[in-house]
Amino acid sequence: MEQVKTILFVDDDPSVLESISRELYDEPYEILMAGTGEEALQYINTQEIAVVIADIAMPGMSGIELLKKLQQQHPLTVRIIISGSTNITCLLELINNNIISKYIPKPWNESVELKTIVAEAVEHYNDAKECEKMLSEN
Repeated sequence: MEQVKTILFVDDDPSVLESISRELYDEPYEILMAGTGEEALQYINTQEIAVVIADIAMPGMSGIELLKKLQQQHPLTVRIIISGSTNITCLLELINNNIISKYIPKPWNESVELKTIVAEAVEHYNDAKECEKMLSEN
């Protein structure tokens, strides 16, 4: 039986975290919530996280800083930005440098969109883990 995947949401706005929690309550994942980048790192450093979805603008460590650290320490973890910012140049740079794989605008359209994005990210993570396993066996 396959292990339940863990999804970590990082946002300093509690109402956003509550909204995400409500939308994904019936999904087959372990959902973790962090209000800061530092809190997120505590989760990341103690357990396997399949997907991290982080806001860009947070006090202390920004979402970009967090995801850059994650890229270096856990490159297979799928990294996604969720933000009200629409700085296309910045977002393209993050995608082109493989810091993030996707951008979700705030507010997102509907729960189906968020569920689909999370499901695709988990599938991508599973594929990457399988590929890593096959490469290590050869």
